[in-house]
Amino acid sequence: MLFCRPPELTRRRNPVSDSSPLFQPFTCGPLQLANRIVMAPMTRNFSPGNIPGENVAEYYRRRAAGGVGLIVTEGTCIDHIAASGYPDVPYFHGEERLAGWQRVLEAVHSEGAKIAPQLWHCGGMRKAGVPPEGDVPGYTPSGMNMPGKVNRHIMSQQDIDDVIGAFARGAADAKRLGFDAVELHGAHGYLIDQFFWAGTNVRDDAYGGSMEMRSRFAVEIIEAVRAAVGPDFPIILRWSQWKQQDYTARLAQSPAELEEFLAPLSAAGVDIFHCSTRRFWEPEFEGSDLNLAGWTRKLTGKPAITVGSVGLTEDFLPVPGESTFREAEPASLDELLRRMGEGEFDLVAVGRALIANPDWAQLVQEDRLASARAFEKENLFQLV
Repeated sequence: MLFCRPPELTRRRNPVSDSSPLFQPFTCGPLQLANRIVMAPMTRNFSPGNIPGENVAEYYRRRAAGGVGLIVTEGTCIDHIAASGYPDVPYFHGEERLAGWQRVLEAVHSEGAKIAPQLWHCGGMRKAGVPPEGDVPGYTPSGMNMPGKVNRHIMSQQDIDDVIGAFARGAADAKRLGFDAVELHGAHGYLIDQFFWAGTNVRDDAYGGSMEMRSRFAVEIIEAVRAAVGPDFPIILRWSQWKQQDYTARLAQSPAELEEFLAPLSAAGVDIFHCSTRRFWEPEFEGSDLNLAGWTRKLTGKPAITVGSVGLTEDFLPVPGESTFREAEPASLDELLRRMGEGEFDLVAVGRALIANPDWAQLVQEDRLASARAFEKENLFQLV
């Protein structure tokens, strides 16, 4: 297991304007970051043929040049027939696709930043007909993408073994290509999360039932990835309480349940937990100010990434009747810096603010955030 406990953050001199907690170095085994700012994974659908091209490499290079310490790529699909659920998303298998990721990697490293691919299986979010796999249905633990509605493929033991192997191969390829870490997508109602969630996992075998049993699929993936990459390659797990299918869903209702959920994942080999919330400033449980990342760090003793509308006035939920992320103006970082200065979490993932402002990290460091651009829905339709 890696040593990933960074030194305590230096206390801020000025709790309102001093951004220094974001710009202290971070170390997790061989992963050494210049600062605590992470580019959050965001699906962009700009990879025709599922190959990340030169425009994708330049997109990530610009964020690295803009001062981001670690880039977590958009979700990139593992080598399984049903892994993809959307057109023009990148894949992380096949010679030409991996060559595209090699170009992205080299572009990011040329600017001094580090990068981790996010390995992804869409599970029941896939609908039959999505190219290039065509009529292949979504694969799920119990045939459900929504609780109570069976309209997807129920995974057999062979299916489970195949997916575990595909995650392991993807992680091995990431290490071979020279990536700095790997992130497993276990959030937002995709396949791993569908095993976690009692609403979509009603299996009566070793992968269903109690929280411990529903976590077994993820544990076996983490263990297989660890075996594939060795002891010194950082593994990040992104997870969430909420689901695309139900924004109010919760895996853990209390700190005790959260500890029960996290402990086997931590023991299996997760080095850093990426705790996805819609609003980073919201306390996770009554009686404590800690957010989800704060509780995760406290219970596991491992570094945690916070995320959720950082630097923006609105969370990402779309306006009723629309499907794109909500527009938002730049917002104060005072609350983020207060929490970080108190050691609540170790790293901060930034999403839409970095789509609108490739140089967001530099703007913060140079106290020029007032000049940051608002996030507009048009930003999603171009890769710049």
